[in-house]
Amino acid sequence: MTATPEAARTEYAQHRWGAARDLFTAAASADLTAVDLERWGLAAFLTGHDDESDTARERAHHAYARAGDVDGACRVAYWLALALTLRGEPARGGGWFGRVRSVLDGHSVTDSVWTGFLLVPRAMAAFFGNDLPTSLALSEQAIAYAGRFGDPDLAVLAHNAHGQALVGSGAVEAGLSELDEVMVRVTTAEDVSPQLVGLVYCAVINTCRDVFDVRRSREWTNALSRWCAAQPDLVPYRGQCTVHRAEILQLTGSWPDADAEVARACAQAEALSHDPATGMALYQRGELLRLRGDLVAAEAAYRAAIRVGHDPQPGFALLRLAERRTGTALAAIRRALDEASRPSLRARLLPAYVEIALAAGDVEAALRAAEELVDVSGPRSAPLLDAAAQQAIGAVRLAEGDPAAALPCLRRARSLAQAIPAPYDAARCRTLIALACRALGDHESAELEFGAARWIFEQLGAVPEVERMDSLTRRSEPPAPGRLTLREVEVLRAVATGATNRAIAEAMFLSEKTVARHVANIFTKLDLSSRAAATAFAYEHRLV
Repeated sequence: MTATPEAARTEYAQHRWGAARDLFTAAASADLTAVDLERWGLAAFLTGHDDESDTARERAHHAYARAGDVDGACRVAYWLALALTLRGEPARGGGWFGRVRSVLDGHSVTDSVWTGFLLVPRAMAAFFGNDLPTSLALSEQAIAYAGRFGDPDLAVLAHNAHGQALVGSGAVEAGLSELDEVMVRVTTAEDVSPQLVGLVYCAVINTCRDVFDVRRSREWTNALSRWCAAQPDLVPYRGQCTVHRAEILQLTGSWPDADAEVARACAQAEALSHDPATGMALYQRGELLRLRGDLVAAEAAYRAAIRVGHDPQPGFALLRLAERRTGTALAAIRRALDEASRPSLRARLLPAYVEIALAAGDVEAALRAAEELVDVSGPRSAPLLDAAAQQAIGAVRLAEGDPAAALPCLRRARSLAQAIPAPYDAARCRTLIALACRALGDHESAELEFGAARWIFEQLGAVPEVERMDSLTRRSEPPAPGRLTLREVEVLRAVATGATNRAIAEAMFLSEKTVARHVANIFTKLDLSSRAAATAFAYEHRLV
């Protein structure tokens, strides 16, 4: 297809964003109109070419301004300002919001839909500054402007801001219902700018995260995925939004997909050194590595997160617990909890605090934390939070020597986790249920629960938990030769297939350095000097 403005317009009209962007780029030297430049900016934005989008929109703004098109000049400046602000460039974003006001003032426009649009960033600034009454008032004014001018984009932005402010004010159900309506509109209405879809989705999933509403997060994630399937080359998930998707995927057991989302978030963050999602992405990478048992790589990820200003708790404290540095873990999680003021942040730290306090033998402190978690989960039913609270109470009761009292709490926690579904959390509940059954003398039920938990952990690749199950059940199978750990046996089997360290690392979601360390340990324990000898050993001992 010839690279002409007309060809680019055709692709744009069909929502073939990648092709439209390519053609506009190829036709850059042609006589592009302000409308062409605006469309080029949107197509580049939707396909993830942010710098190109900024440049095209700047050119479009100036072209509209030269032509005296107030609406066009304001529109392009506003979308550019919004994109910059959400990308973590508030100074540039604020400058372009100011440009919208300057255009209106320069043409003596006192009553415009763009006056309503400018209320939205003020409402969101108030929201993030925890001035919720102001946020509600400003977003309500913006809603009125949207109704008076009949502007669907402003209606979406204003209701999005209002819904978040309602949730923040405690009207959770009303706020989430408003956000649901906004999501329906952006994924079904053809009169809404596609730039708004990713923005609104990120707001919704972030709000759901704050109130632990996993069901809503999954439902809207699936709906948006279907919408995106019809939009070739679309890059709707950015920054923090991508990390939150990874959290949901990890929680629901899709760990390889979570890895892919984290990698995408890290790649996006590398292009923007000031992106606030950088630390979140690095932390999430650490979480996935820790759960799989690659503690060295996990610590490196957590340390990288803190270097860019992200507190790596509770993951880092749980890492220290896994290393049996219980005192260090307790000090770290206690410090993090003391500094946390928001209920939602405390709720994320409390389960780890309970686990670490129990490991340290401080049952009283664990009980206080578990009771606080129950209080936090009380005002609104959120299955994930309820499951964590019930598991915490059950674990404390078990530590107190009252397994009969622990079982109802633990069984409820398991049912809630299974319904989410959150397989890793459900399996950890099963482990505690098994210990309670064993304490009550019901060894057969304990064995069944241990077996079910072990199967889930094995499917997920949660090697530390599999090894813990084997330790708790004192499995009767003969131990691996040479005192190899479960992970070392897995690496040895892979070596015997002829796989390189890099291939093994990719297959097991480990770092290549960690695989090299495992191989070295195998050689040392088995007194071997080559991969060929290791392969022969594996076949001799029927490990492959």
